[in-house]
Amino acid sequence: MVIHIQQRTVAKPVSCSGTGVHSGKPVRLTVRPARINHGIRFVRTDLPDSPDICAHFNSVVDTSLATVIGCNGFIVSTIEHLMAAFAGLSIDNALVELDAYEVPIMDGSAGPFTAMIRSAGIREQAGPKCFFVVKEPIELKENGKSVAIYPDPSFRITCTIEFPHPLIRKQTYSFELSDEVFEREIASARTFGFIQEVEYLKRYGFARGGSLDNVVVLDKAGILNQDGLRFQDEFVRHKILDCLGDFSLLGLPLLGHLVVSKSGHAFNHAFLKEFFARKESWDTLTIHDIPRISDFRPESFAA
Repeated sequence: MVIHIQQRTVAKPVSCSGTGVHSGKPVRLTVRPARINHGIRFVRTDLPDSPDICAHFNSVVDTSLATVIGCNGFIVSTIEHLMAAFAGLSIDNALVELDAYEVPIMDGSAGPFTAMIRSAGIREQAGPKCFFVVKEPIELKENGKSVAIYPDPSFRITCTIEFPHPLIRKQTYSFELSDEVFEREIASARTFGFIQEVEYLKRYGFARGGSLDNVVVLDKAGILNQDGLRFQDEFVRHKILDCLGDFSLLGLPLLGHLVVSKSGHAFNHAFLKEFFARKESWDTLTIHDIPRISDFRPESFAA
């Protein structure tokens, strides 16, 4: 287990171009280095005065189809895959410029964003990284969905999904965050949808940029993508990817074990609100304030 203790940013600007999965609009995106304690901020260069917005759960305005942040009448949509790449590579500070309102879908995973960041390089900064350290369990359950976090010396996600489809059924995957494991096991897992849902969305003006190049599409028996799956359990791996993106909107990395079952963007966001309402259940500490990992015990944080 490797925990990066210094804040990190990209070493130089790097760009990509693509299409918004829902808008169908072309977009160019550039990631630039940012100062210590800047966080992740998005800038709309296509709007007057280039307004910017912080990637934080308080800025979330919609979670129905994707994670959308907004402020003062402008939005940035479908940020979860790029945010997952930042979280998976432990990037704390970056300025993201885009010339349309939706982040490009690329191939439907965080893989292209991860490769883009790697091509720019990652630079450690002088400031220490601050963590949310979970001291006691926080749980949220509703209508068969659940999200919980428990004390742990690392950041882990255990995710379970269940769909009545022969290729999915019940899948569970557990992942402990490190740059290498994220790149190898999670980053390239693609978003997925059922053919009837995709047709419905297109009928009502959504998923205009969706195709077999960026979505795993399932019919009643299998998938329509000729190249098949990248992992046998690609579906649950992608849900972990979404969780990384959604929970990065806390604004600081977590030390805790996140256990998620049958959740999605909306319920993940509801949990973020619950997390912040339970301030007695966590501390914000730098690695220098945290007990040695080998000595970590939940009671170490008792008042």
